[in-house]
Amino acid sequence: MTTFRSIVIGAAAGGGLPQWNCGCENCRLARLPSGEGIPPQTQSSLAVTSDGENWALLNASPDIRQQLIDTPALHPRSLRDNPVKTVLLTNGDLDHIAGLLTLREKQAFRLVMTAAIRDVIAENPIFRALDPAFVTQEIIALNESFTLVPGITAKLFAVPGKVPLFMEGEHVDTELEGEQTVGVEMLTDDHRIYYIPGCAVVRDDLLKRIDGADILYFDGTLFSDDEMLQSGTGVKTGKRMGHISISGDDGSLKILGDVAVTRKVYVHLNNTNPVWRDGAERKLVEDSGFEIAFDGKEICL
Repeated sequence: MTTFRSIVIGAAAGGGLPQWNCGCENCRLARLPSGEGIPPQTQSSLAVTSDGENWALLNASPDIRQQLIDTPALHPRSLRDNPVKTVLLTNGDLDHIAGLLTLREKQAFRLVMTAAIRDVIAENPIFRALDPAFVTQEIIALNESFTLVPGITAKLFAVPGKVPLFMEGEHVDTELEGEQTVGVEMLTDDHRIYYIPGCAVVRDDLLKRIDGADILYFDGTLFSDDEMLQSGTGVKTGKRMGHISISGDDGSLKILGDVAVTRKVYVHLNNTNPVWRDGAERKLVEDSGFEIAFDGKEICL
């Protein structure tokens, strides 16, 4: 009997794949006709359920309309219906909150977040489009247990990260730990699952937390820290963006390699990441026991 079902409805990082203004190799391949290149991918989000009727979305990407269309389990079941009962935000980045503006059609759901992420929403008047008569905003403290959807309890916990790009000042702490960047622990009667789409560094407390889990969805933004510089697509390193890289002595592949997690899945993959293509980088990841997410990837426990 399935007690946990998850669908990656968006596997890519901000901008998706292909990114609208990018001509890198991955984006070029993603624009080829179906079956000839890389399948296009939408921006980061995960849908989860325990009973198949009540769903939670972890982050609301700018691509949410298409993601809901592409996911039959999330289709309306009557004239006006919404299987999505909860939307949970893991940070205030645009690629995780902009989709809220699509969910403004007088349909009830819970919006769950920390107080710091709520402040990001509250400070922008455009989010007043979320009618409080239908959208209940629920503030969750770190490490407080709550019901995500029936059959799944959850906790939010701090992971190193930074404030959203549009809130950056002159000096940016890229390993800030607090309510601005969180991971999600999800528990059923029999299983433990983690969703961490953004993380700047993996410390011992995180390793202890995830040890023994059934599934870990983890930040796979860049394969190498200088990937965007080397590809000519940007001027920031992964560390400056608040994301740990996959490769290297301080990369997640090595640090998470020995942790006892049954399935490890990289999500939030940048358009430049070479693991999108068949090659040495993808082989290294898969040979190390990690999976690469893609839109529609489903895991049932």
